[in-house]
Amino acid sequence: MALYESVFIARQDVSSSQVDGIADALQKVIEDGGGQVAKREYWGLRNLSYKIKKNRKGHYSLFNIDAPAAALQEFERTMKLNEDILRYMTVRIDEIDPEPSVVMQNKGRDRERGDRGDRGDRGARGGRRFEERPPRDGAPSAGDGEKPAAAAVEAPAAAEPAAASESAAGDVATKPETETPGTETPSTDTPSADTPNTEKKGDEA
Repeated sequence: MALYESVFIARQDVSSSQVDGIADALQKVIEDGGGQVAKREYWGLRNLSYKIKKNRKGHYSLFNIDAPAAALQEFERTMKLNEDILRYMTVRIDEIDPEPSVVMQNKGRDRERGDRGDRGDRGARGGRRFEERPPRDGAPSAGDGEKPAAAAVEAPAAAEPAAASESAAGDVATKPETETPGTETPSTDTPSADTPNTEKKGDEA
């Protein structure tokens, strides 16, 4: 008999218990054909590199098989007819590794990292952000009576409109009055009615 390694991907809609039922049925096919399953692993629900029949994820399962060619053909035919199996691939190998696969080893490492990441002393660090820090050397504190930097910047900006209004009022007060067009200025050369005409009196004399 030959040694094979087979991986199939089940739909994301099925549960892990249903995936175990599919794997049990496939193992029975191998055993009925005169072979045996040396190792079986369930890798869990994993992301796909691309969508397969509208599925973005899939349940992965691994088989290490020692079976004749006829049993392997029936094994692959059963996977092809099963609608819950999206993809499968079987390759021939030289020997079966009794140790867990690389995927299972990485899953164990991820679990260890998750346990180490849950630290109970991290919750006390949140209060440090709201503690009052002492002022630096030479820097004024809030109680010294000096205005904050923001207030010092806003004060000149608020004084500029008042100074502009005062300068505009001064310009209006000092501006000379201009003559209104269309009005005539009385002439001083016109004699008044009360002034006697001395030239006429001279002629009469």
